[in-house]
Amino acid sequence: MRLLHTMLRVVDLDASITFYTEVLGMRLLRRKDFPDGRFTLAFLGYGEESDSTVLELTHNWDTKAYEMGSAYGHIAIEVTDVYQACEDIRSNGGKVVREAGPMMHGSTILAFVEDPDGYKIELLSAG
Repeated sequence: MRLLHTMLRVVDLDASITFYTEVLGMRLLRRKDFPDGRFTLAFLGYGEESDSTVLELTHNWDTKAYEMGSAYGHIAIEVTDVYQACEDIRSNGGKVVREAGPMMHGSTILAFVEDPDGYKIELLSAG
């Protein structure tokens, strides 16, 4: 067994693709419209779907907003340097919502950024 993808519903697909590619450095792997169902799927990631877990963005054409569930947490991404990643993300127009620093009650260095729909992405130091 293998974890294939995580799916997020997004309001503005182009803004989300821009964020995940230009701000977080993922690649758009594939995108397909489903006119009969009035939705579009876009798959993004750092590697190929054949051997990496990827992110699926679902855009339902007629939905203007979503409510964030209280059970959802975040996506985590490993980076070489959390402090530098925050600077890079900020300089590319991304929103840092928790500055880089040690985890409360621990020593792991982390930060949180937010995508255009308000989903949180945790940045963690490699190792």
